[in-house]
Amino acid sequence: MKILIAEDEQMLKKAVEFKLKKDGHEVFTAADGREALSLIKENSFDMIITDIMMPFASGLEIISHVRAQGLKMPIIVVSSIGLENTVLEAFKLGADDFITKPFSPNELSMRVNRLLSKIS
Repeated sequence: MKILIAEDEQMLKKAVEFKLKKDGHEVFTAADGREALSLIKENSFDMIITDIMMPFASGLEIISHVRAQGLKMPIIVVSSIGLENTVLEAFKLGADDFITKPFSPNELSMRVNRLLSKIS
C-alpha cells in the first residue's frame, strides 16, 4: 500500500517510515504541510499519516483539503497535542484515527494495518 507520512520531527518520521517499509508498504514523506499537499496533488495514496502542528499547513488543513477533494483514504492523525477540542476537530474534518505522541511504531503499524484491511 502507498502511504504518505506528513511529519516535521525528523527522528519520528524516519522511525515510522522504517517500520512501515519493513511491513511492506511504499512510503512517501513530507517535512511540512505544504510539501504534503503537493505530494497529495501529484500522487494517489492509500493512507495518510499526519501530524497536527507543522510549518506552512497544519494536519487539520491537510485533512480538510483531502476530504474537500472527495478522497476517501484513511487518515491517521499523530500529535503531541492531546487536547480534546483538537482531537474532535480532526474527527469532524474526517480523520479515521488519532494517536498521541509519543507512541510505539508497532502500535501505529497495528492501527495502519487495521484501517487498510477495511478498504482492501
